[in-house]
Amino acid sequence: MTSRLDVEVATRRGDFELAAALSASGGTTVVFGPSGSGKTTLLRALAGLERAEGRITVDGEVWLDSAAGVDLPPHRRAVGYVFQHANLLPHLDVRGNLRYGARRASGSGPAWDEVIDWLGLGPLVERPVDGLSGGERQRVALGRALLRRPRLLLFDEPLSALDEPARRTMAPLLARVSSRFGMPLVLVTHSLDEAVQLGDRMVWLDEGRVRAAGPLADVVAGADFLRWRGDDAGVVVAAMVAEHVDSDWLTRLAGPWGDLWVRRQDRPVGSEVRMRILARDVSLALEHEAGSTLLNQISMRVTAVEESAAGQVLVRLVGDGGARTSEPPPAPLVARITTRSARRLELGPGRPVWARVKAVAVSS
Repeated sequence: MTSRLDVEVATRRGDFELAAALSASGGTTVVFGPSGSGKTTLLRALAGLERAEGRITVDGEVWLDSAAGVDLPPHRRAVGYVFQHANLLPHLDVRGNLRYGARRASGSGPAWDEVIDWLGLGPLVERPVDGLSGGERQRVALGRALLRRPRLLLFDEPLSALDEPARRTMAPLLARVSSRFGMPLVLVTHSLDEAVQLGDRMVWLDEGRVRAAGPLADVVAGADFLRWRGDDAGVVVAAMVAEHVDSDWLTRLAGPWGDLWVRRQDRPVGSEVRMRILARDVSLALEHEAGSTLLNQISMRVTAVEESAAGQVLVRLVGDGGARTSEPPPAPLVARITTRSARRLELGPGRPVWARVKAVAVSS
């Protein structure tokens, strides 16, 4: 059974004020924003570690209702909290830390053997925690949180303190944990790459206020978000691995507009991937160019031309024919070009174009 989370909270610390709302039913909600935007404060309010006004419910159970005088303390909120630096109990070994979570379990949820096997913790259970690597510590922290059988999982920058090999191990676990155990997960990060890799929905938080919230791809492609990201603006594209060409170190993806060639992906054929395509890496032409070094030339139509930085515009595109009403909406692409180029190509809504994307520029 999937838990539902509904939140509307406000809190103040000195001159900083947070006012945020979010709703989630299963899946991973990423709270994204710059340092000091209130991300961790929001997480702490959900856990009951930060005094807040407003209302928090999980499956209709009220954790906070300031108008009714309800404010459950942290130990009465069925929360699994994984901190940036794991925060394992140093006087206990791995087994002891895991048992600490299991002793505080509430209701039904994952069993001991299931958690140990899924996280590969069997070889670690007898070890002291001070001898663990960063990635091992985070896996133990996740196991401890799951064994509490929470109704809500909270993660505060879980990958930021890890080296690259540990991130590659931990990230797939975080991406699957919500669907595996049927509980909503709220994850804080300041890294858009992590948000894209892990999130189903995004809450964009800035200066204590929610600037946008919704499906991650929709928030990332929103006009305000694109302008805010500046030179790093782009879109998120869901695709499937169709073929690997090892001799050329390339992978062919089946995407929303057809084939998309990218650098070799370390994922099996048939698996789903999310790719970021930056607007600065997309160029436009009125005709398909034969003999080009560009592997990706995509037939598209302009849906909007929006002012960006001085002398630049953002051109919104959908697959050719995608301007028609459809369900779900067609996946967008965005190009950042000069105002002069847009004028020279006479770009406007409905204009057919070829979008050109370098294979080496697309990132997962």
